[in-house]
Amino acid sequence: MLLDDSAALRQNEAMSRYHGYLAVQGRGTVALPPELRRRYHLDQAGAQVEITEREDGVIELRPALPVPVDEIWFWSEGHQRAEREAEDDLTGGRYRDFDDAESFLADLEALHSGTEHSGADAAGQ
Repeated sequence: MLLDDSAALRQNEAMSRYHGYLAVQGRGTVALPPELRRRYHLDQAGAQVEITEREDGVIELRPALPVPVDEIWFWSEGHQRAEREAEDDLTGGRYRDFDDAESFLADLEALHSGTEHSGADAAGQ
């Protein structure tokens, strides 16, 4: 299906949430519109914008908030995979509730020794 120029423009605008022009100031500075800064939390201290120059001449800007060094481990691929698995286990009812620390520790010991312990309530069962 072919679209005329105005229909193509309307379709492109519908796909975009914002369209506008930025003035490039001295030393290459540009100011993002306030609504975009708020929407993408770029008004927070330390906010950054990732810039990518594509081969087709498009310059892409992506909002980024820096991660403190002591929290980088949380965003690693392996930890994020473990977080997804844990969320799936919770959703699937694959967890146990304990009334106190003693029953929790007894269950851990039973798991370690290979015996079953009945001090925990199995959720979803």
